[in-house]
Formats: sequence, C-alpha cells, structure tokens
Amino acid sequence: MLRGTSATLRILAHSIRHVSPPFSTSAVVASTQPNAALDLDPTLKALLQDIDISLTNHRHVMEKRPPRELEAVAIECPEEAEDAEDFVEGHSERSEHRKSPAARFGSKKIGAVVMPTELQKSITALIDASDKVQLHSDATRLFFDESEGWDHSYDVKYRSRKQGARHSDRDGTAFASVVLPAHYSAICAVLHHIKHRLGPQWNVQHVIDWGSGAGSGLWASMNTFQKPTSTSEEPRLSTSNIVTYLGIDKRDGLVAIGKRLLRDTDLGPLSATWQRSFRDDDRIKRTEGCDTLALSAFMLSTLPTPLARKKFVKELWESGAHTIVLIDHKTKAGFQNIAEAREYLLEMGRKELNDPETSDWPVRGAHVVAPCPHDGSCPLYSGKSVSLVCGFSQRLQRPSFVRLTKHSREGHEDIEYSYVTIQRGPRPNLVGEGISTQVRSVGRVGAVGREEAEQIKLKEERVTKELVLDADHVETRHEAEATDNIPAEILLAENPEEVEAALRNEAFHWPRLVFPPLKKSGHIIIDACTAECKIMRLTIPKSQGKQPFYDARKSSWGDIFPHPPKNRPQERFQSTREGGSRGDDIGKRAKGRDRPKGEKSYSKVEEALKERKRASRRDRAVQKEDFALLAER
Repeated sequence: MLRGTSATLRILAHSIRHVSPPFSTSAVVASTQPNAALDLDPTLKALLQDIDISLTNHRHVMEKRPPRELEAVAIECPEEAEDAEDFVEGHSERSEHRKSPAARFGSKKIGAVVMPTELQKSITALIDASDKVQLHSDATRLFFDESEGWDHSYDVKYRSRKQGARHSDRDGTAFASVVLPAHYSAICAVLHHIKHRLGPQWNVQHVIDWGSGAGSGLWASMNTFQKPTSTSEEPRLSTSNIVTYLGIDKRDGLVAIGKRLLRDTDLGPLSATWQRSFRDDDRIKRTEGCDTLALSAFMLSTLPTPLARKKFVKELWESGAHTIVLIDHKTKAGFQNIAEAREYLLEMGRKELNDPETSDWPVRGAHVVAPCPHDGSCPLYSGKSVSLVCGFSQRLQRPSFVRLTKHSREGHEDIEYSYVTIQRGPRPNLVGEGISTQVRSVGRVGAVGREEAEQIKLKEERVTKELVLDADHVETRHEAEATDNIPAEILLAENPEEVEAALRNEAFHWPRLVFPPLKKSGHIIIDACTAECKIMRLTIPKSQGKQPFYDARKSSWGDIFPHPPKNRPQERFQSTREGGSRGDDIGKRAKGRDRPKGEKSYSKVEEALKERKRASRRDRAVQKEDFALLAER
C-alpha cells in the first residue's frame, strides 16, 4: 500500500513540475521561454518536499548494496568470524563425508596429474636447445596417425644402426615432449593406487625399471614415494624416499635424453644407474626384497614374440623384488600381454607353494594386489582372442610444451592403460591379524546413512507410544526400541586406524568396476570383476538403502565397490561366436558408445559434404569451359 502511494505521488510531482507550455506557433519561443511559476497549496508543497527527501535517502541506501556472494566481508566481531569459519569447515566436511568410509576408500584416486616443476623445466630446456619446426615434424612422424590421432607407443625401426644413431637425439627429444608426460601420468596413477591399497607399511626404497626410456618411471616413483618429513608443497627428487634406481633399456637415444633431464636437478641421496641388460649380480635376496619395486611400463608391446615376453616376465620374477608392476597400452594386444604375464607370474607363485624345497622360505607364492580381486584366471581373457579389454584411463594436465609440440589447444589429454600388480606371499584374509571380527562390520555408513537413521528415529517418535498400564505409573517401551533400526556403526565409537586396517584387508576381495556404471533413476547397474573370478552384474536399487544407493551412484569406472547387492548378481558371459548373441552385453554402455560398424559419424558426414562441394565446383568449372568453347565456335 505504501509503495503504491509513493509511486502515485512521484508521478503527480513529475507531472506538476513538467507542465507543458501553452500552444505557440513559434517553436523557438516555446523552447526559450521558462515555464510560469505555479501557485501550489502549502500542504501539497510540503508533501512534495517529503517525497524528495525519501527518494534521496532511498538512493543512498541502494548505493550501499550488500556484498556479493564471493566478496570478502570484514567481520568486526571475532566471535562471528570464528562461527563463520566453523560453518564453512563443517559444510565442506559434511559434503566430503556423505560417502561411507568404505566407498571413500574404494574410490580414492589421484585425480588429474600435474607434472612437477622440476621435470617441466628440464624438458623445456631440452626443447629450447632444439629446432621447433623439426621437433614438430619428428613428433608427427613418430606418434601421429591420421586415422587414430596421437599415439603413445614408440616402436620405430630404421634400416641400419647408423640411421638410428643419427635420429636418436631427435627421436628422444620428441619422445620427451610428447610421450613422456602421458607415461608419467599413467605410472603415477598406478603407483598412487597401490600405495593407497598397501598402506604406509609399504616402504619402497629401491626401484628396478625395465624399459626405463627417458625416465618416466624414475620421475613417477621418485615423486610418489616421498619422505614423511618432507615439508615442500610439491614433490621433489631431493626429498624422495628412493635410494637406488636401476634403469634397464637398450635404446641408447632415450637413455641419453633421460640422463640429460637429470643433469641440472638435485637428486639428493639417490644413486641412479643405467644398464642394457639385467645381470645375475643385480638379483636381490628374498629376505631383502620387501622394499624393492620391479617396474615395467609400456615395454611388453615392444617385444616381438611370445617367447621373448615370457623370458622378460621371468626375469622380473627372478629379480627378487617383492612387488612387481606391469603396465601396457589399453589395446587388445596390450591387454593380452598383461593377461599372459599375470597368468605366468601367478603360475610361478603356485609352483613355489607346491615345491617342498621352498618350504623353509620366508615368503612363498604370489597374489594380485590390483586390479583383480582374485588370483584365478581372467574372465575377460579366453587365451585365444580378446574382444573386451580390461583397462583404465588417466587424465594429464598438458604442460605448455606439449600443446606447442602437438599444435593443440586442449589443456588436457587422457591416456588409457592396462596393468597388473603382483606381490609375493598369499592373499590377505578378510580379517587381518590383530583385528577383531566386529571391526569388519564398520565403514559402511556415511553422512547419508546417518541422516537416514535420524529420519527413522524421528518417524518412530511420532508413532503413538505403546502404553503399558500399571497401578502407579505409565511406562513406555519406545526408548528401548528406538535404536533397533539404527546401524551399529552410529552407536559404537570407531577407531579410525582399526577401521582403515580392516577396510584395507577387505578391499582385496571387493569387486572392481571394469566398465562405467549404468545409472538409472531407481537403480544402479554395475558390471564388476568379482572374487569368484567372474564378471557379475550387480544391481543396487533404492530400496536397498540410501547409503548403498548413494555410494553406487557416485561410483565410477575403476573403483572397488564395498556393498553387496540386494538381489542375487547375474553372471555375464562373452560370446564365442562372431557377431555376438542376444543378451551378450558385457560392457554395453550408454547410447552412442557402442556404435555399430558402418554407422556414419559427424566427421564422416563432414568429409562427405566437403567432397560434394568440391565435386560441384569441378562441375561448374567444366561447364564454364564448355560454354567458352561453344562461344568461340
């Protein structure tokens, strides 16, 4: 009401002040003569003055607008500042812990990898000393394919050794500027996951790297295993926990580039050496191999024959290292190499367990740490042909030199890889040593589950209380029954160290998501590799509970999932016939991902349109020539 009155008075005052002059045929006279003074009623004049004052004050108030959402506000009272900080911290902590502790443990990843500053400076200095045009030409010749785009495999072959020696420096520089960052990100992702799974007791101090190349394994291992006392914001080679590094590679050009990258870098206590082959005196005793890592990244695909690959894997096993990590490209050939190496390593571990001569050895056998939750045969590898690939993807934030070398504007790139991690000894049990069986039930409820339990409790309090009549008093049973539906994890105090140790042992048997989950409105479908050595389809409906459904909805490709499904899981099979069969949908994802062969893509349609335009231009040119000939005749 007041707003309407003030607006009406404002219009009235404006109309009174700007009364139009009397009609005149002279426009000049009408524009130059001032308006005649009006005799206003004193009451109306006072009212107009009050309106002017109110509008002026309102303008000042509007100028002092409240701060925006992202602007800093100076809080004079320190108590209010502390309350604001507590609110922000509590809100962020609540959003982070909506997942259950088990789901957080199974989905923890490294995120997008950023190359360390030391490595970026070394590669930039290497590129500055080379010809930029020649570098792009070499990178395109080695790693670019018009049909597939940029590739991270290096299998170049020259006619003679002299020709290879002439190109070794140029090829090594192109390798360091294009392939090394991608390999570094993949190795970092694998080592970070293994470090998270095995815990702080896995203390690596010695690394043997087969196929070291330009040093991607060296930089990744040095930056992953840092000293706990390091206070630097980003990892450095001088603060690494690695003491010795042995690189084995016959590609002299790549090894020379790797040494140049370490030339102006502080290595700290590291002792780095390179050899062309692994010698017998480099082997480590079984009792001393617990802190040794045997690493081979993207090397199996370069070996020409299965016999050479088998000999190579046997060399890794006989090195004495307690942990063996094999990484290759996420292709059918790369996954087949990883699956065969995995089977061969587990077979040698089983031979040790069955051999009576090894009964007195401190460590016998072998088990898979990641990605498999079992030690049986791979359900995606049949031994003859590979139709589906078990692999993962890692994102890298591209440094400037990668974008300039590739002539690309994208600030990131994804590298896909397959890997396996083998560790000596038997697979850990569900309950570790010194851990009670009660702790096994914890870690399945987060903030979502606690909110659900609180809602259940509130609903029970609204229900009419059951009264038991007594001669002297009225007794309620609700207090004793209110906590029946609340999970035990909410009522019992949890010891974080015991819970983490229990989850770490349980995670050896959790199913692994080998494909992206299918997220529907009322249920989540997960195709996972389970401890039964099968690919099972797990369905997590809303009716199973808010916490399991939330954890399943937030899961992603490559996670390990802790919640068992409500219904019996379905086993998925691969088709042995060509063309597949109905219902054979392992790995079937959203629309467009499994595009049938022959279906046109946008790129093909664009090429067809361009070709049509070129053909029409040629036709018009031919017609012009024909008309010109007719005109001459």
